[in-house]
Amino acid sequence: MSEATEWGRITELVADGVRVAAGDKVSVFFTDAAALPAVAAFVDECWRRGAVPQVLATDERFDESALRWADTTLLEQAPPLEVAAMQWCDVHVSFRAMASPVVDAEPTRIAALRHGRGIVSTMRWQQTRWALVRIPTPEWARATGQDTDELLAEWAASFDADWPEAEARMSALCARLERARTVVIEDSWGRLELPVTGRRWVAFSGSANWPDGEIATAPLEQDVSGVIRFPGEFWFAGVRVCELELEFAAGLVVREHATEGLEFVRSLLDTDAGARRVGELGIGTNAALTTMTGDLLIDEKILGTVHIALGRAYPQCGGVNESALHWDVVKDLRAAGGGSLSVDGVPLIRDGVVQPPLADAAVARRQNQP
Repeated sequence: MSEATEWGRITELVADGVRVAAGDKVSVFFTDAAALPAVAAFVDECWRRGAVPQVLATDERFDESALRWADTTLLEQAPPLEVAAMQWCDVHVSFRAMASPVVDAEPTRIAALRHGRGIVSTMRWQQTRWALVRIPTPEWARATGQDTDELLAEWAASFDADWPEAEARMSALCARLERARTVVIEDSWGRLELPVTGRRWVAFSGSANWPDGEIATAPLEQDVSGVIRFPGEFWFAGVRVCELELEFAAGLVVREHATEGLEFVRSLLDTDAGARRVGELGIGTNAALTTMTGDLLIDEKILGTVHIALGRAYPQCGGVNESALHWDVVKDLRAAGGGSLSVDGVPLIRDGVVQPPLADAAVARRQNQP
């Protein structure tokens, strides 16, 4: 299959997910030139359907100059052209190529830049039908010590699913979980309790994020308690964070620790009044993804992982927490020693092994899997 055909297949899925139709105004952002083949294929698909796409280069390499020279109060503001695009469009899709994970700037300034981007993100999910497409690149593979071909192969395989059928199975699990009271994430480092009584669970199954495949809810904002540790390293906004540990009481992060990136973590948590509360609890369901990449938008979909997001909640889950921040942090329960995820005492993951209630909702299975 040619590269153009492959991108055409993938971007058709993206267009279906956000329901691009004749007359739609579609804003398209891309963060790096490596994403241009995908952008070109998606723009072609939009015009074919009778929609009107407009493309904006939001290349992240230009952030380096802003971080060097701009006043902090300016960094905290939303980019005006991006705001105008959100005000204009019905549909928004952002193609985010995985550039170098490292950004050389003061953590507090990076956090200020994330605040401005967060304002645009809030407009995106409040006002548009939207999708984010994360695209692996050889640059990311080299920087993180991964094999480029294997990384790209897993990413491409994660799209291959009967998404309507997968949504039905994921939604069945969501309906079961909506009767739940408490979710517990537990391993040898600690135990985190997330009350979810009355909250809705939503299946993300080929609509808003690519790679896709997760179920999510919004825990009760003032009731989360306990300790959770995220071993290893990951990157967010170009900053490496290592061995992150968070302690919650009455819904708030009351203690944070990291062996690297702690100043940045604290800057994020001080973004606004809602940044220290959990806005989302998500569970990965994509069986085609198996390798932790260090990129949160991909890793959160891996079957066998769980993630929490600090800050903004999705209203469709019943969440009410408001923040410019939405920071997903992924915990791999398959890692050495294994962790567990249970709902009202029923295990979804036990000692690192996915259990039947969750396994039955897995999507994007490889052909040699049962």
